[in-house]
Amino acid sequence: MTNKPHLLVVDGMALLFRSFFASSAMGQYIRLADGTPTNGVQGFARHVLTAQNLMKPTHLAVCWDMGAHTFRNELFDGYKANRPAPPEEMLPQFDMAKEISELIGWKNFGKEGMEADDAIGSMIEKWKDEANITVISGDKDLLQLLNPSTRIAFTKKGYTEYDLYTEERFKEEYQIEPHQFAYVKAFMGDTSDGYPGVKGIGPKTALQLIQNYGSIDRVIENLDKLKPAQRTKIADNLDMLKLSHQLATIERNMEIDAELDELALDDYSTERFDELENRGFRLIVKHAKSLYSIA
Repeated sequence: MTNKPHLLVVDGMALLFRSFFASSAMGQYIRLADGTPTNGVQGFARHVLTAQNLMKPTHLAVCWDMGAHTFRNELFDGYKANRPAPPEEMLPQFDMAKEISELIGWKNFGKEGMEADDAIGSMIEKWKDEANITVISGDKDLLQLLNPSTRIAFTKKGYTEYDLYTEERFKEEYQIEPHQFAYVKAFMGDTSDGYPGVKGIGPKTALQLIQNYGSIDRVIENLDKLKPAQRTKIADNLDMLKLSHQLATIERNMEIDAELDELALDDYSTERFDELENRGFRLIVKHAKSLYSIA
């Protein structure tokens, strides 16, 4: 253990979607008095409150997508084009989630044209030497951000179960460095993000290529050593391979307009939760009071 601050970075969009679909599948929208659904927001906040209680961070930040269109759409029209539009009941909850996050006392981060992943990557880059960092998400793309001071907790079940990755575990399982994971993604593509990579190259072969050669450029330099079928697939898809790598690589140089001490967690005030109660977010208040000393 070190005396460094422990920064918990939350992929807000991932938890919001997860909470929305988990409860909407059972028809539970938990509406306010005016009929506005809040199921995703209340689930998101309860999840973060539980994670804080479980992981004991000293600092906390929540990262968001800021609209569907990003610089990756400029690079490739098909990026995330296959994803369905959010359900109508979710639309008012995007802004609501940021508002409730701020009201509870958490600092929000996001930038138009960028994704939450890019905010997370840039935050890690900025504070990796100053803090021990834990990221909560469901997105395996974030594995490329692992380093000696950063671990990633992938959501599994409910609010308390996580699949925890450290740099050490990643290296042991994948036999490559974390930053090389973006090369693997470039070869195999990502159906949920809508980019194909190299058609006919699956996850296993993609990983083997990077284990053997280390980078896309080195694979290309050694095409003559590959099996004829692999050689042909890669040679026929070189442009898409390089584009897929751009799409798979998380940005680490987005401006993070804050200093670490601005993210320090305070004890929760009664006034904040009285405000939440007055607005109709009773499940969040009840959950917070069960975990923390709030009158």
